[in-house]
Amino acid sequence: MIKGQLFIMIKEPRAGHVKTRLGRDIGMTAAAWWFRHQAKSMIQRLSGDPRWQTVLAVAPDVDGLNSRVWPATLARWPQGRGDLGDRMGNIFRNAPMGPVVIIGADIPNITRQLINDAFAALGNHDAVVGPAPDGGYWLIGLKRGAMPVPHTLFQNVRWSHPQTLNDTLHSLGGAHVKRIATLRDVDTVDDLPNNRDRDHI
Repeated sequence: MIKGQLFIMIKEPRAGHVKTRLGRDIGMTAAAWWFRHQAKSMIQRLSGDPRWQTVLAVAPDVDGLNSRVWPATLARWPQGRGDLGDRMGNIFRNAPMGPVVIIGADIPNITRQLINDAFAALGNHDAVVGPAPDGGYWLIGLKRGAMPVPHTLFQNVRWSHPQTLNDTLHSLGGAHVKRIATLRDVDTVDDLPNNRDRDHI
């Protein structure tokens, strides 16, 4: 049985370069520190599971590959150029064969069980998505093998838009897609899970 691969898309936590919408609420330095703490905690939690291999999809490419912020024990993958669809499409088309799941690093409530649910869904579906309340999604995965990656994947997707998920599903063509739990990512201070997180930053 081929082990699934979990790709976590992650940026270097530099003030003014990550979570800028959150930074407009709490300050760019505080937003970068929140992202760093959140990402490191999530990576530690998810990468310890033997059911999948965890790979860090880093940006910027050179700085991310050489970063000392993230665990040195994990494989790293340069995101490359282009919009989000270009970079995720690069992962899906070039990763070793087998099920691939991609998530962002800014979703506080991701658990090992949810990731396992995603890989389990790929047992009898071509694709899996984890919707977000704003019309986007926090997770996307492809089975890869029984069905090749559609050449239309991520074409004409309106990113950061209420129709992002619907556009992505349309780009998957006739793929059999499973939806799993809805989770919220953090874009503004109102998205932080609770006051404890606000106090932490």
